[in-house]
Formats: sequence, structure tokens, C-alpha cells
Amino acid sequence: MTRSVPVSHAGSLPRTPELIAANDARTLAADGFTLERTPEFEALLTGAVVDLVRRQRDLGVTIVGDGEYGKAMTSAVDYGAWWSYSFQRVAGLEVTGEDLFTQPVVRSEPGNVRLTSFPDRRDWTLFRDAYTDPTSGISTGKNATAFPATTGPLAYTGQEAIASDIANLRAGLAAAGLEEGFITSLSPGSAARIANRYYATEEEHIWAWADVMREEYRAIVDAGLTVQVDDPSIAENWDQINPEPSVEDYRAFTRIRVEALNHALRGLPPEQVRFHLCWGSWHGPHTTDVEFRHIVDLMLEIEAGSYSFEAANVRHEHEWKVWRDVELPAGKQIVPGIVSHATNVVEHPDLVADRIERFASVVGAENVVASTDCGLGGRIHPQIAVAKLAALGEGARLAGSRLFR
Repeated sequence: MTRSVPVSHAGSLPRTPELIAANDARTLAADGFTLERTPEFEALLTGAVVDLVRRQRDLGVTIVGDGEYGKAMTSAVDYGAWWSYSFQRVAGLEVTGEDLFTQPVVRSEPGNVRLTSFPDRRDWTLFRDAYTDPTSGISTGKNATAFPATTGPLAYTGQEAIASDIANLRAGLAAAGLEEGFITSLSPGSAARIANRYYATEEEHIWAWADVMREEYRAIVDAGLTVQVDDPSIAENWDQINPEPSVEDYRAFTRIRVEALNHALRGLPPEQVRFHLCWGSWHGPHTTDVEFRHIVDLMLEIEAGSYSFEAANVRHEHEWKVWRDVELPAGKQIVPGIVSHATNVVEHPDLVADRIERFASVVGAENVVASTDCGLGGRIHPQIAVAKLAALGEGARLAGSRLFR
């Protein structure tokens, strides 16, 4: 029997119409970002995850996820569920009227690095006409109407929610006859990008988030699943710092986030930790993205067993060559993006196989898991997402037939 290259994805998958409608029907709490959980909703959610795991298996995905279905995407809370879900699981937050998308949240850190607001991104400024032209086809996703700020001591309150996520994925794995599954969770550095109105310093704020998120990481790992730590801030912050910092200053700025994450991961088995890095994943030019070669060694300092990163999107596809000069530590795997969320064009299975084989040629075939650049949910049409996952599975089988003879 021909051995296939393992296949996974970056987390978010398109929600079903029924799940979207059920999320929209949920009651928003007085805090402005928490949604009620009812037995009826929980039953629908479980069924949706069980069905999703089966569909992933049938498409050739071997390391499946829950699609982030337990992380609400609803018109009531219209910012990215991949990180905003954490607001519903943490005490010490409050909607203050500040808007992270339009009001600068200025932070001074090592090297006088100043992280400003999302609209102050250098890419968005450089291509202002394109970003503001509704006919350009550029998408940055929905903007939030209200982000919380940290106004008190942070504490994890999501025990019931993460238990539900775990139980749903476990039910899906059992029904599909699969063993390997992962659940995404937010990194301290990305979580701490909301306004800090309580802690004395930004570094203290980040480390507080590390203590909070550790509880979620441990719950996932203790359930025998893999935790994927989502951390676009490692790469994405670069474009949001004005003026543009030196690479050295940015690395010092980033190292704080790496150290805080390692603090949160301490003692957890690396083989059950996957780290996900991306450059923000909005559909735009990305001409001011930091080069992967400047941060790849920092990424490898994170105590994870595998590393997921964008590699199919046309701004970063050439960077597979970085691995010619960077040694992958023994026992580690890479999980490169082989199909992209940033185009509606469905990759040909032969191209998928070629991309996989590039990475195999530099790190070894046994150290590659084929994946998506970033989450597909909310970024491309569900029908196209299915076609991309099918191409990924077919291409991985083709690459396996060549690599594992």
C-alpha cells in the first residue's frame, strides 16, 4: 500500500448554514462579547463537528480538527473567531469604547518599538487607494465594532467551553475511526494585542495572558489531542510598527512573546504542540511583510513539535528555500501551507505534490505534513474550500508515491 504524506489544515473551516444561523440566534451577554450556551445549541454543535470530521477524513485529511466550530462566528460578534473567542473565556476584560481597528493602541517596548493600530499597517497605508476601493477585490475581513480591553486581573473562565470543544472533537474522531486531532488556541502575544488598561507594562500584560492560556493548552493536551497555538503576531506585528523598526529591534520585541509562550507551554509534551505562524492572512498585497528568514530561528525556539506556516501564498512561496540554510531540530516536523486561502483558484494535485516534494528535499519526507496556509473558514466559498482540501489530499498521496517507494 502506498504511503501518503500526512495531511492537515490550519484550523478554521467553513461553517454550515445551520451552524451560522444557530450562532446568529444566540443571545449576546451584557459584556458585549459573550454568547450564551444552551443544550439545544450544544447538541447541534456536536453533530456539526462529528459530520465535519467525517468529511475531512473522506477528503484525505489525516490530522483533523474541529474546524473551530466552537469558536463563534456570528453577526453579533463579527471579528475573527480565531482570536476573539478568547474574550468569551477570560475574566478581566471590558468593552471600554476603544476600537482596536481605528484607535491607535501605542506600546513602547525594547528598541523603542511602537505597535500602533490595525489601520496604521504600512501595507494598508502604501495601498490606501486599493484598500478603500470597493471594486479592487481586496478584502481584510469584517472590522470589529467593539473590542474589549484588559481592565482587571486576567483569569481563565473557559473550562466549560474548552471541555465542549474537546468532547465534540473526540466524538468526531470516534465516529470516523481516526486517532489524531487538534484544537486551536490563541497565543499570549496575539491575545495581548488588545488594549492594556490594568497591568503596569506591556510585558506584564503578555505574561498574564501566558498564565491564562496555559490552562487551555493543558486541557487540550491532557485530553490526548494536539494544541495548535495560533500566533500571527510573531510575523504580523512587523507591518503594524511605525516607523519601521530594524530587524534587530523587531527580534528583541518578538522574543518577549516567544519567551511568554514557552512559559505557557512549560512541561507540556512537544509532540502534542503545533505552532502556527502567518502574516495576517487578509487578502491584500502584503508587500511589507517581514521576511521569513528574519524570524524562522525565533519560531524554532518555541517548544513545539511541529511548525505550521504560510508557504503557498505567492508572497511567501519562494521562502521554502530558507530551509536550505536552517536546520530543522531533530524530532521536529514542519507543516507548510501547500494550498492557499488567498485565491479562489484550486491548486492542481501535481502542483500540490511538487510543493510537498520541495520541502521533503530539504528537511526529509518524514518531517513534512501538508497543510493549508491559514484557515479556510470565512475566507473562501465552502465549495472551493472542499475542492482545495480534496486537491491537498490527492497531491499528498501522489507525493507519497514518489517519496516513500
